[in-house]
Amino acid sequence: MLLVDDQQLVRMGLRMLCDSAPDLEVVGEAGDGRDAPRLVEELHPDVVLMDLRMPGVDGIAATRRIIAARPSARVVVLTTFDDDDHLYPALAAGAFGFLVKDAPPTELLRAIRMAADGEAPYGQAVLARLVEQAVRARTRAGAVERESRGPAGLTAREEEVLRLVGTGLSNREIADRLHLGVTTVKTHVANLMRKTGCPNRIRLAVLAVQTGVTPG
Repeated sequence: MLLVDDQQLVRMGLRMLCDSAPDLEVVGEAGDGRDAPRLVEELHPDVVLMDLRMPGVDGIAATRRIIAARPSARVVVLTTFDDDDHLYPALAAGAFGFLVKDAPPTELLRAIRMAADGEAPYGQAVLARLVEQAVRARTRAGAVERESRGPAGLTAREEEVLRLVGTGLSNREIADRLHLGVTTVKTHVANLMRKTGCPNRIRLAVLAVQTGVTPG
């Protein structure tokens, strides 16, 4: 894992937290977004924890550069509850997931593990902000604020999986809830992205809440 944050104390805290988990390893740190793309190329981290607000090259620009050079990189941005102006630009830049800096340590570790396993982590507070922005954008465009039913063409099982994706559960947690195999859940999620046109799990979660499949 690579830590990118301009505050040394924040990086120290994240490193201490990750070092406390035997299955996680911090391979490097960057104090600004300018050095992050180079370190990703040198160190090949499984996950990049990226601060958004940094002087010089911010987290959005750094994420864009990283993804342009290495599309498979999993950049998880660190944000705050009121960071509305950065969430969608970060997603557009290729961010893989969103974490809140004041999240409990257990939630933060869980999210890092999800990202390492290829699942986009996001907190409910962040999801709520993303849905709120999406609704405002739809309203400005003259669209209805919420669909009366979920996306068409989904099977009953796919709707169940979509509902749980919208609550922030991982594939393992969804599998346990529905008594399915993890591989089966992954297949359902892939089919949901294909059928809905959502490019990633976060957009899928937003769609689940927007359309009422996951109660808001």
